[in-house]
Amino acid sequence: MEEPFVGSEALAAGITRHQLRTRYMAIHWGVYVTVGTEPTPVLRAKAAWLRSRRRGVLAGFSAAAMHGARWIDSDQPACVIDENHRPERGIVVWRDDVLDDEIWLIDGIRVTNPIRTAIDLACRFPPKVSIPAIDALLRATKRTRADVLAALPRHAGRKGIVRARKAIALVDGAAQSRKETWLRLLFLKAGYPWPEAQCIVYDDFGAEIGHVDGGWRDRKIGYEYQGEHHTDIEQLTYDIRRVDAMREMGWIILQFTCRDGTAAILARLAKAWAAQSGSGVEDRSAM
Repeated sequence: MEEPFVGSEALAAGITRHQLRTRYMAIHWGVYVTVGTEPTPVLRAKAAWLRSRRRGVLAGFSAAAMHGARWIDSDQPACVIDENHRPERGIVVWRDDVLDDEIWLIDGIRVTNPIRTAIDLACRFPPKVSIPAIDALLRATKRTRADVLAALPRHAGRKGIVRARKAIALVDGAAQSRKETWLRLLFLKAGYPWPEAQCIVYDDFGAEIGHVDGGWRDRKIGYEYQGEHHTDIEQLTYDIRRVDAMREMGWIILQFTCRDGTAAILARLAKAWAAQSGSGVEDRSAM
């Protein structure tokens, strides 16, 4: 069994106590998984729900995982809204109220819907944690920042709602990686306009050349984060030609890696910004 299960139910179905002890391991009290099973965020979420005797509502990062969001650390504790507040290692229990229209059923499990999940994350976690998580959640569920902002009034007065408003104003579900989120926030903090995520570049005839992680179309500046070394020669060749074609159209394409520090990234953007302005602009790297 790769899915978590309740030990007592397995015994009733015919598994022996010896098999339960030797072939499976307890992930929570009374809840088991096969020995060697990778504890993914989804598995942890399902196990926490079983631990709640199927009465809880998965929330926070557990709900995000059930909605298909990426970038959730596998060691992140499961989160459930439940009346049983007994401490349990690997589970965080929230005492929040949740309305019926804020609950979805996924595989028969009650889960906070994407909008409520986003607001919970924004209220309970600092922006550097919540914004990447909400970016991934919105992308997975095809929701928008406007959808979340529209739901905020019903949570007026909630603890953390002021911080949540500020965080949600900075999310963008088009981001495809944590680093894309990080770059966007870095540029916004430095005073640049909001970059267009997954910015498509066209030629003079309106045909698509390709896209970059983010950019400013009016300035013809794009940027990409190179996360891993290329190992596919065909992909490498394509990327080189794609970037060359964009540059032939007058675009400056900035490519960043994990070796680039904040100061270096902002200095390169400031230089590109000045070059594309036609005149000198303020050096924002010093802001």
